[in-house]
Amino acid sequence: MKNHFPLLDPLRFGAALGVAIFHQMFWSWAWVSIGVPGFERYVAADVLYPAAAPFTWFGWVGVEIFFVISGFVIANSASKSSPTEFLLGRALRLYPAVWVCATATLLVLVLFGTGKASEFIQPYIHAMTLVPKGVTGDWLDGVYWTLAAEMAFYGLVFCAMLTKKITLRHLAFGLTIYSAAFNAVALLILSCTTPSDLPYLVILMFRVPCAAFLLTHGCFFALGIWLFISANRELTALERLAVAVTCLSGAAEIYFFASFFLTSIPAISGQSALVPIMVWAAAVGLIAWCANRNRRSAATASPEAPAYWRTLGLITYPLYLTHNVVGTAIIRVLVDAGLDATSAVWVQLGMLVLVCWFICAKIEPAIRGAMTQAIAYFGQLPERLPASKRPKFSRGLGLRPPVPAKVIATLR
Repeated sequence: MKNHFPLLDPLRFGAALGVAIFHQMFWSWAWVSIGVPGFERYVAADVLYPAAAPFTWFGWVGVEIFFVISGFVIANSASKSSPTEFLLGRALRLYPAVWVCATATLLVLVLFGTGKASEFIQPYIHAMTLVPKGVTGDWLDGVYWTLAAEMAFYGLVFCAMLTKKITLRHLAFGLTIYSAAFNAVALLILSCTTPSDLPYLVILMFRVPCAAFLLTHGCFFALGIWLFISANRELTALERLAVAVTCLSGAAEIYFFASFFLTSIPAISGQSALVPIMVWAAAVGLIAWCANRNRRSAATASPEAPAYWRTLGLITYPLYLTHNVVGTAIIRVLVDAGLDATSAVWVQLGMLVLVCWFICAKIEPAIRGAMTQAIAYFGQLPERLPASKRPKFSRGLGLRPPVPAKVIATLR
């Protein structure tokens, strides 16, 4: 069983890039069509990209791709870990980047934002602790809503591991049925209403404020688990049926969200809701191909993937957390300096990728090392490595070995 599936890294990076371009070149100006302010809400960057609308409006589907990948990767981590190792691995993977990125976002909002600095304190605390804000209140940055769904999924996996009776297969079946039932009802209701009707908005709201309930997005995590299981053995007929249900449920969620966009925003009224579904389906097909390839080559050693693929995967998380506010601030500065709006986007993305590389390559490991020693000092890390293989470090402090090999694996 592999610890890492390298082809997922460029896919993850591509999804993050799609979301970034969607926010910066479409949502930044188009969402005024539904009465929500654009870039000025954050940093007063007044730039428009209407000509790019047909190519950028569906970039949000990168989030649905993220969720499928997350289901796959987390199932891979959980299958090799104890509950404690899984929990520690997730904390060591998530918190360092979010602490750096949330702090950078706060600084940008204080320097460039139109609101009072005090308004950002509570959202900043929520972001730093990865605590969902609930239905009311403001996010430090709108993109943080997806972390609520991720944390809910991690919590489910952790609780299942604690029971020692609920397997990944059971969890996948539960999420498949739970989310598919909601999406089927939502699609039925939305087919009888319009975006101006209250039922439409009530159903749609579950995409963001109630993300932690996993009602609309549970099917994507379930699909990721099924694909991981298929990477290690053939699926049964019932499991293949569950995969089909998750695919239909996921397509339904994407369809009604796309329909809301196409109906509410005149600039893309002529586009098709099938476009984001096809993009998502292509990504799922690539993940399924990776899973099938792994199962068929389980007995043979596969060649090492290029190191830069892994780097792209590590860049993805900080890039996703910073593109919306920090990236927008960079665009504003570049436009104010005289650069045209389109060039400013691409220059900004290049700069942001470099900054995110520095975060994941230099800053995150330093914070993770400090976290590891702090946890070890309080005796919370399980000792799994034999004494001869334990890494050497400050014995004078009386610390235990930092992280067992299984915990390291979960960081991937």
